Amino acid sequence: MSIGELLAATVPMVRTLNLEYLETTPEKAVLALPDQSEYRNHVGGPHAGAMFTLGESASGAIVLAAFGDQLSRAVPLPVTAEIAFKKIALGPVTATATLGRPAAEVVAELDQGARPEFPVSVAIQREDGAVTGEMTVIWTLRPNS
Repeated sequence: MSIGELLAATVPMVRTLNLEYLETTPEKAVLALPDQSEYRNHVGGPHAGAMFTLGESASGAIVLAAFGDQLSRAVPLPVTAEIAFKKIALGPVTATATLGRPAAEVVAELDQGARPEFPVSVAIQREDGAVTGEMTVIWTLRPNS
């Protein structure tokens, strides 16, 4: 089962918004939010809450791709998230997430008994390539007790 299939099966909001997993690797996750009238805002684009969910979901997908082999000893959890809306988004949008620290560095901290934190950067774009939003989600790997 792919990460996208796993998240669609276990996270109801992914199914609610019909998020599409276009690419999910430890280096990059790309998700799409189709243009759906029921999730539009007052200017006809995707609602801010839908774009936040898209970005957070992209960040979670890359975290699972990069650290899925650590799930037996740690739980990935978002700590904080910030989003900046740069331009009006209309139509379908995509979110591209990248890790802000090397995965090996994060795992080394976990190996030392720490609870590592690491940023994931997300760019949200329209079909024409314009960046409509930028998001940073700080994640942690909480060691299992």
